[in-house]
Amino acid sequence: MTQDLEHKFVSELEANQNIVHKICKIYTDCTDAHKDLFQEITIQLWKAYPKFRGEAKFSTWMYRISLNTAITLYRKTKRQPHTDKLDPLLYKVKAIDYDDTEEQQLALMYDAIKQLNDIEKALVFLYLEDKNYREISETIGISEINARVKMNRIKKKLKNILNP
Repeated sequence: MTQDLEHKFVSELEANQNIVHKICKIYTDCTDAHKDLFQEITIQLWKAYPKFRGEAKFSTWMYRISLNTAITLYRKTKRQPHTDKLDPLLYKVKAIDYDDTEEQQLALMYDAIKQLNDIEKALVFLYLEDKNYREISETIGISEINARVKMNRIKKKLKNILNP
């Protein structure tokens, strides 16, 4: 019985692991932190899996557990003193014929998203995952109308961050 449960969990996690990686990308700044958060989310998913009743899709349930774990750990790290990190892009050697405009824009977008509060980050993440407002509201636990209103405010906030 336990092996069946474990096999089913591993299959579901492998099929949906990009969800966790994307959440880790939003809430972490470096590879080590990303790996640590991925591991912690996986542990929390495994602990909660026996209680998964299948009333929602596995991916929706996984979003909720993953976001809650990331937010909890993010809040704990916010209590630590802030230290400036050297921007690794400053030391990259650029190829002459390589256009990194898109990468730079993505980096700026991720930096802007990191300035949002926890709920706003979760909303943006789900929105970028092409989730509809009904799925977003179910995952985060707010009304669909509230999700729409918050998302419109977040878009304006991101525009202000990216174009001050």
